Amino acid sequence: MVALLGCMVSGAAGPAPAAAKATTSSTVAAKLARNLATVSTAKQLNYYPAQAGWSYMWSDWKPAQINADLARAAALGATSIRVIVFPDTFGWPTPTATYAGRLAQFLTMAGANRLTVKLTLFDWWGRYDEVEKSTQWATALLQPYQSDARLVSVELKNEMNPDDAAEMRWARAMIPVLRKVVPGTPITVTTPGSKKLEGFARLKAALAPTPPDYYDYHYYSDSATAYSELSQAKTIAAPATLVIGEVGRSSTASNEGEQAAYLGRVFNAARSLGIASVAPWTLNDFTRAGVPTSMSLDEYGYGLYRTDGTAKAAAAVVKSGWAGQPLGNSLLNLGFDNGSIGPWQAFSPQFGTATWTGTGARTGSGAIFFKGTSRSASALPSVKVSPMVPVKAGQAWHGEVWARGVAATGISQLALSWFDAAGSYLGQNSSAQVAAGNSAWTLLKADAKAPANAACLQIHLKSGDNSGTVWFDDVALSVA
Repeated sequence: MVALLGCMVSGAAGPAPAAAKATTSSTVAAKLARNLATVSTAKQLNYYPAQAGWSYMWSDWKPAQINADLARAAALGATSIRVIVFPDTFGWPTPTATYAGRLAQFLTMAGANRLTVKLTLFDWWGRYDEVEKSTQWATALLQPYQSDARLVSVELKNEMNPDDAAEMRWARAMIPVLRKVVPGTPITVTTPGSKKLEGFARLKAALAPTPPDYYDYHYYSDSATAYSELSQAKTIAAPATLVIGEVGRSSTASNEGEQAAYLGRVFNAARSLGIASVAPWTLNDFTRAGVPTSMSLDEYGYGLYRTDGTAKAAAAVVKSGWAGQPLGNSLLNLGFDNGSIGPWQAFSPQFGTATWTGTGARTGSGAIFFKGTSRSASALPSVKVSPMVPVKAGQAWHGEVWARGVAATGISQLALSWFDAAGSYLGQNSSAQVAAGNSAWTLLKADAKAPANAACLQIHLKSGDNSGTVWFDDVALSVA
């Protein structure tokens, strides 16, 4: 393409230059369409090595480990990998030969594992007045890949701030630069997951004069409301394609069961909305020494694999999600038979907590019990979990659990609790209570229609003001 444009400028006569230009434009358009189709269905995974996250990946270069990780990602079902580069690590405003070579080696390893690459530029960088140097750096880094099929898309910068006017001016200047350097390679942008829909809408508006080729959404909100939020994000992005470029839940912030269920809910919501590319954050947990800056403990636990390379439950969920398989109630540990409470989470634990037990179960290998609980004026201690499928107003839901008591007092029951997309409480539907004193296993049931504006359902197993013991086992949950 560069040679053709050079001939045109040199003064070639007649219709040939126009024909050449048309051919070039159509070729670029065809390449862009192919790449957008690939991007929109990519089984993409975010990546850093467990022992070398962020800029350490490049400065503490371990190609053998990286290649092994890429092979693991491919075996899981990934077709694409996202990797992030750092101007101040690579060399500014001209990337050094060493770091440019490491990027080239990464693309070679990705290609050998049949993975395309999404390259995110300008991370940990903010000199937005330096457009000329930014152009110099991006051009030097990307030019070798102008016609490289392994490079499937380029993200200008990770999680841009739509409220920073200087950053938005810089982005409007740089998007055309990237298009010129890698013609036909889709360009994308993101906002932080914390900015949610409002920030995403502001980003699109700010870049309206020079929009990207598709939009990337980072999702870290409650997975139970994923359908509602992602539906709105898709509407904001339209008519452009929307992908989920990051999504995850830390297993150290909750438990490995909840991490798996979280990802399953988001995959289910995305499939319902026709969003075909979901990219988990991230392949690996990180070691404490494996990141260049201090993070909260939760940040180390987003991986599908532990730092020793063993798989968490989330890895199997992602493999099934990418394969288009339904992700159902088996992820919810409804029989408490996986040796723990997870993915159930405690609610109002200051008034009492549930304990998993491997003895005394109604069926299977486990149950949970509450013992010696209190309560607040408005809440009972409980454990809660949300269904795997999206919740919509008007749906008919059924919940049930088996329970028994020994010297039970207070209130112990099942409840279906409803919330809107903003997390506001809409009410609940409760079962009968466990009988006071001693009781045999008894089935408790609750049936309800999701109220107007419902976007989230939580199933609570409650036991408050209970000086005795109440066991729960064998939960069932269904929607008509």
